[in-house]
Amino acid sequence: MNKNSPIDSAVIIALGSNLPGDYSSPRALLEAAIDRLTPAGLRVISRSRLWRSAAWPDPTQPEYLNLVTLVETALEPIAILHTLHSIEADFGRAREALNEARTLDLDLIAAGRRVIQEGGITVPHPRAHARLFVMGPLAEIAPGWVHPVLGRTASALAAGAGVGTD
Repeated sequence: MNKNSPIDSAVIIALGSNLPGDYSSPRALLEAAIDRLTPAGLRVISRSRLWRSAAWPDPTQPEYLNLVTLVETALEPIAILHTLHSIEADFGRAREALNEARTLDLDLIAAGRRVIQEGGITVPHPRAHARLFVMGPLAEIAPGWVHPVLGRTASALAAGAGVGTD
């Protein structure tokens, strides 16, 4: 690992929302969620612009707003995941059905160059590489990020991703 490259040690978190919850819009909810990351020990060092994507697999649900952040943290990946779930719950996220509309979705995409599959955690995220609503925003802020398993850059993965639109 190149210790001089911030992207090699950064944690990548994807955020998405298609329900406003207690906020005026999903956009306002996402901004409030980003503001919660740093106090939770996840210091935002970069963020993409907001991307729009159709709900999947049910495009009749409201469209999503998505973005990706790079964060610095001393937390271990399992603690990051617990922190993200806690923030989701604070924003009204209920995990009742798979692929349901939601106020807030926070996904741990990568934790530096680490590859982990144990204790209920899989890093890098097992489906992120195929999702344009993740790889597009990531390619915007870190085009040269290399997937630790696939060995392809965020830009290359975004070019081949098929789920989600800009």
